[in-house]
Amino acid sequence: MINVGVIGYGYWGPNVARNFNETPGAKVTAISDADAGSLARAAQSYPGIRLERDCQGLLTSGNLDVIAIVTPVSSHYEIAKAALLNGKHIFIEKPFTASTSQAEELIELAAKNKLKIMVDHTFLFTGAVKKIKELIEGGILGDLYYFDSIRVNLGLFQNDVNVVWDLAPHDLSIMDYLIDKDPVAVMATGVAHFNHGLEDVAYITIYFPCNVIAHLNVNWLSPVKIRTTLIGGQKKMLVWNDLVNDEKIRVYDKGVEGMEGTKEQSYGLRVNYRSGDMWAPRVNQVEALKGEAAYFIDCIANDQVPQNNGEAGLRVVRLLEAIIKSLKQGGKLVRL
Repeated sequence: MINVGVIGYGYWGPNVARNFNETPGAKVTAISDADAGSLARAAQSYPGIRLERDCQGLLTSGNLDVIAIVTPVSSHYEIAKAALLNGKHIFIEKPFTASTSQAEELIELAAKNKLKIMVDHTFLFTGAVKKIKELIEGGILGDLYYFDSIRVNLGLFQNDVNVVWDLAPHDLSIMDYLIDKDPVAVMATGVAHFNHGLEDVAYITIYFPCNVIAHLNVNWLSPVKIRTTLIGGQKKMLVWNDLVNDEKIRVYDKGVEGMEGTKEQSYGLRVNYRSGDMWAPRVNQVEALKGEAAYFIDCIANDQVPQNNGEAGLRVVRLLEAIIKSLKQGGKLVRL
C-alpha cells in the first residue's frame, strides 16, 4: 500500500485527497492545512485521519510514501524540496514552481534520490485531450497550422499571481502535449485593472518551427465562461468545447489548399477552399483526476516515468517566464 499525505485542503485539495484515497493500492493517511476550518472539513470526510496544521510533520514522517502538494505556487519549491530530501515522491499542483531554476533543482534532486515527480496537468487525462492526441498522431488533421485557445471567466482573482500564472498553465500543458515541436519565441500583452499590478487580461502568441503558431486568450473579466480550443491542420480542423456535455470535439473537413498560379493572378484564384462534413468522435467521459492519480500510483509501483513529470512542468514554467518577460516589455518578442 502506498501511503499519501496531502498538504493543502482548500479548493483543489479535497479532490486530490478523494481521488488518491479511492485509487487501488493507495491510501490517504494524513492531511495538513494551516487553516483550522479546512482541517475540520477534512476530519468530516476522513474520520480518524492524521491532521496537522504544520506540514513539517508530514514531510518528515516515516509512514508516508507520497506527498501531494496542493498549495500556492510560492510555497511549492520549499515544500517539494523538503519532501524529496525526506525520500518522498511528489504530486504537485500546477504550475510546478515559481521559476525555472527552482524546477531544475527539484528535477535534479528527484533523480539523485530516485524519486518521481508528477505535475498536476489534469487536462492531459481528460477523454477530450486523449482523443485529440489520438487524432493528431493518427494523421487525421495532417500537419498542424495553429492552436488557438480561449480560457475566460469572471474571476476568481488571485492575490499572489496574475491571470497568466493562474489560467495559462492549463493550455500551455495541453499545447506542450499535443504539439510535437519546441516553441522558438513568444509575445504577450496584458493589462492590470485591479489587484496591484497583477494582470487580469492577457493575450499570448507562441511561435513554433514550420509556421505553426499558437494563441492563448486568458481573462478574469469576461461576463461569460468560455473554454474553447481550435486546432487547424492541413487536412482537417477541430473545435473542442470543454463546457458542453455532448459533442465536446467536432472535426471539420474544411480547409484551404494552395494552387499553382502566377503573380498576375489574384489571391482568390490561387487558393481552393474545401468544405466537407463535420463529425463528432466519441469521447470517454472520465474524471481526469481519478485517472491521473491511478497513473501516478502505477508509475511508482512499476518504476515508470510519468508523461507529466518534472521536465514537462519545467517546459511550462519556462514558457511562463518568457511570457511574463514579454508582457512586462510591452509585447516584445522573446526568443526561447
